[in-house]
Amino acid sequence: MAKELEKLYDPGKVEDRIYAFWLEKNYFHADVNSKKEPYTIVIPPPNITGQLHMGHALDNTLQDTLIRWKRMQGYEALWLPGTDHASIATEAKIVEAMRQEGLSKDDVGRDGFLERAWKWKEQFGGRIISQLKRLGSSCDWERERFTLDEGCSRAVQAVFQRLYDKGLIYRGRRIINWCPHCLTSISDAEVEYEDQAGHFWHLRYPFKDGSGYLELATTRPETLLGDTAVAVNPKDDRYKDAVGKTLILPLVGREIPVVADDYVDMEFGTGVVKITPAHDPNDFEVGQRHNLPVLNVLTDDAKIVEDYPKYAGMDRYEARKAIVKDLEEGGYLVRTEEHAHNVGTCYRCGTTVEPRVSLQWFVSMKELAGPAIDAVRNKDIKFVPERFDKNYFHWMENIRDWCISRQLWWGHRIPAYYCDDCGETVVSIDGVETCPKCGGHMTQDPDTLDTWFSSALWPFSTLGWPDETPELKKFYPTSTLVTGYDIITFWVSRMIFSALEYTGQKPFDTVLIHGLVRDAQGRKMSKSLGNGVDPLEVIDQYGADALRFMLLTGNSPGNDTRYMDEKAKAARNFANKIWNATRFVQMNLSDAVTKIELPETLATEDKWVLTLYNDLVKEVTENLEKFELGVAAQKLYDFIWDILCDWYIELCKARLQAGGETALAAQKVLVYVMANTLKLLHPFMPFITEEIWQSLPHEGEAEAIMIASWPTFDAALSFPAEAADFQKVIDLIRAIRNQRTEMNIPPSKKAKVYIETEEQKVFTDGVPFIIRLAFASEVEVAARWEIADAVQVITNAARAFLPMAELIDREKELARLAKERDKCLSDIAFIRRKLDNPGFVAKAPAKVIETEKGRLAENEALLKKIEESIAAFQ
Repeated sequence: MAKELEKLYDPGKVEDRIYAFWLEKNYFHADVNSKKEPYTIVIPPPNITGQLHMGHALDNTLQDTLIRWKRMQGYEALWLPGTDHASIATEAKIVEAMRQEGLSKDDVGRDGFLERAWKWKEQFGGRIISQLKRLGSSCDWERERFTLDEGCSRAVQAVFQRLYDKGLIYRGRRIINWCPHCLTSISDAEVEYEDQAGHFWHLRYPFKDGSGYLELATTRPETLLGDTAVAVNPKDDRYKDAVGKTLILPLVGREIPVVADDYVDMEFGTGVVKITPAHDPNDFEVGQRHNLPVLNVLTDDAKIVEDYPKYAGMDRYEARKAIVKDLEEGGYLVRTEEHAHNVGTCYRCGTTVEPRVSLQWFVSMKELAGPAIDAVRNKDIKFVPERFDKNYFHWMENIRDWCISRQLWWGHRIPAYYCDDCGETVVSIDGVETCPKCGGHMTQDPDTLDTWFSSALWPFSTLGWPDETPELKKFYPTSTLVTGYDIITFWVSRMIFSALEYTGQKPFDTVLIHGLVRDAQGRKMSKSLGNGVDPLEVIDQYGADALRFMLLTGNSPGNDTRYMDEKAKAARNFANKIWNATRFVQMNLSDAVTKIELPETLATEDKWVLTLYNDLVKEVTENLEKFELGVAAQKLYDFIWDILCDWYIELCKARLQAGGETALAAQKVLVYVMANTLKLLHPFMPFITEEIWQSLPHEGEAEAIMIASWPTFDAALSFPAEAADFQKVIDLIRAIRNQRTEMNIPPSKKAKVYIETEEQKVFTDGVPFIIRLAFASEVEVAARWEIADAVQVITNAARAFLPMAELIDREKELARLAKERDKCLSDIAFIRRKLDNPGFVAKAPAKVIETEKGRLAENEALLKKIEESIAAFQ
């Protein structure tokens, strides 16, 4: 016999031990030499600064469920783990730690800073990995990668060199997004837009010749200092005489021209706009077309530059107030109006981003975007749900060149070198000390690459690219990417174009998109609201299986889900239900049951449960294939709780008590259904299923459930006709029990049950179960009964009379029947309206129409029985 289960399930005692057992047996490791078909998931690498939050818990639960399922299906399943170096976030942590020591980056120098960063990574970088293990993640930890490890770094340098050689990476002075807090450029994808309350300041710009002024409006008067023109639309007749004239810039006194450009919207405001090429992307383009000067008026930390002494050193918002005051005093301010507008903020720190002209490195995106758009449009890569391909297309079809340089020290340093003497630029992954042009000394670019540049290579760099490794040949392209909808632009799009460009293959087949985990009120979890829930605390309280099952139940691809403590408790209770049911099975097993096998002869109730189990296998597998993990989880819950625990175990008790071959047959069916259902549940709740598996007899099967074979539908074990007949008996027992409960009749108060039915054999065969489970003193079955003063219970297949007039109120019973009749009439009317609707009949599939007709017939039959029951009381 296998080991006996403890009386109570304690996840805290089980989970660490089970996880250690899996690791010891090396079950998570994928064999590169295996002949099995591969199935690969690369983990979205969490930041080394990160701690496990509910988003991570959902994302990794989905991945682990899929990888465990595929492993059991016989695939060589690789879930490749790793972490991201997270340039901005990690550098901010190091800078803050040094600040508390009274040090700055300049104090310690680049090498000293990087030494500190690597030490920090060694100390804290593995924290989230250990937390993922607590969740039950079955990653191949022997293949754990890091975006700054030697292999990934080599891949990054190779890509930079190749793109540069193709002319797809270039260095130029262009408008970029600048974060004044993080002190680095960020890409368009890293800008998050939010509505902010602001103002429109309407200003007068006077003509130099004294002939009047032009009126315009701005939301950012502090950038006036950098204005180098005013623009109007060439088709706007109001200003045709102004084009070419000169204005005097208020407060500054600079002469600036009036230019004509199609960019200007004649219908918006006065049809006149100020042009500040250094601080607005649209103005920059106008400036390029008209060869305007580019004047940067802000420092890296968004203070006014020294060129404007009165405002020099002022923060941009402080300068705004001072400039507006001076404009008003100078007679340049016409009026101020309230105005809410969409403002870009840094996705890392939330600071309002400054558009500014800067010398940076860029990836030219047009050539790279085309194949990536085609791959999704042609369904080579599928989004689940499909609607998210719209987000992808919108981003890719309107993509601008990607700014990839960051003014940080932690990250992949750009492999570009500049001659100190002649300015020659050389890109080399091997390093260059001497200028090939003049022999002068070469200095490497101090900037690092955008973190997403290395993350974009993750599906193949982690498998050994650019080398043709065995891992790359076996496991690439990968199979499924699981990620949130919030990083389709950040990450998914970049992996797709990168893979197609560098490997000539798609990075994955399917992108499974999930939503956010919100709080019970539907709010986004955030520090500011203080509504975050720590998944590790949930694991401590309820167990990892309960957290996983709670996150999966009701979850559907692409949609947000809510964390509710009640759901976590319900998942914990579900685990306890399974545990207690298994203990009951264990206590009733004889030593003769050593393996998972069925008896030669099956009772009717056995055929019923096996048929429902078989249907469950088919449906859960189909749901998983469609990535409907939440639907699959709910079906497992319903079968285990209702069918297996509440019904089948109860149905078996009499046979178990009978002893002999009768008991042995029941024991074998119980073990068979329990063990195989646990296999279906294992990807969702791995810990408890493994612990129970070790306690059940499974001679000749896998030593661990996680490497057991996934169940398949077996037509030989499906008995639809007999199962349907037995279900009619179950339905009647359930209806009688519900009625007795409603009337507060205790189980000890037994009564004779008269069953009226056209299917007398079905219910006669079910009499032993009705006596025991419907608390009947005896049962009689006939085609017709005339029973006065009896409670009537009606199902689609039968009517039961319970002669208990002394226990019930006749008027209440009539009221109950009237209520049932009203509901039945309402259902009939609803279905008839559907079937009488020409639009429904024309559009609905034939199967749906037939189902509705069947429902109508069932309800009409039920109505007839209810009316007969009412008549019997008259």
